[in-house]
Amino acid sequence: MTLASAIDPGPCGVIKIAPSVLAADFGTLADAVARVTPESDWLHVDVMDGHFVPNISLGPPVVSSLRRHTDLYLDCHLMITDPGEYLEAFARAGAQGVTVHAELGDLDHVIAEARALGMRVGIAANPDTPFEAIDPYLEGVDLVLCMTVFPGFGGQAFMPEVLPKIAQVRAAIDTRGLEVELEVDGGIDATTTPLVVAAGATILVAGSAIFGAPDPLGAAGALRSIAAGAAA
Repeated sequence: MTLASAIDPGPCGVIKIAPSVLAADFGTLADAVARVTPESDWLHVDVMDGHFVPNISLGPPVVSSLRRHTDLYLDCHLMITDPGEYLEAFARAGAQGVTVHAELGDLDHVIAEARALGMRVGIAANPDTPFEAIDPYLEGVDLVLCMTVFPGFGGQAFMPEVLPKIAQVRAAIDTRGLEVELEVDGGIDATTTPLVVAAGATILVAGSAIFGAPDPLGAAGALRSIAAGAAA
């Protein structure tokens, strides 16, 4: 029996907007999520342990609270040193997907355990991590996350030097005929969205550009329109 609730992630390869709740007002988190829901496909949840990255953020209790207030797919980015220790807790909390970092190495058992718990699984890479660290896992995951900032804090500037790696991942996915999403996170806004979509991204994680805008719903809709234009 699986533990994660079954929420359809949507068709692979279709542009999706995933607001990052790290940038939302935690005091009114349910309301903040509700405001952007009409223009959101997924919610991106950044989980940091203060060890793998130099910050501490959300954990399973917050995911559980979010699950009670939204029907959106919960995409949990585990920036933690020992993701295997917490997989069951995230599944029980209602996460549909977890993404773990290639930098940890030897992730086959983590991927298998996440699947056994009914969750989709992704592999993430920091800006300076080469494609070769991702490549061995491509056939076994549902998602590749290319970070365009060094993880740990929101609001950082986009690193354009990651664009060739995004394109390299896209080429590998297409050449092998894989049903794998390509997600990009870090500095995504109206200016950088066309760049990452042109490189092959299908899921756009945006925090400050959405929740930091005067009109978060309008900002999410604008990113969707820009992405659709770039993909056309």
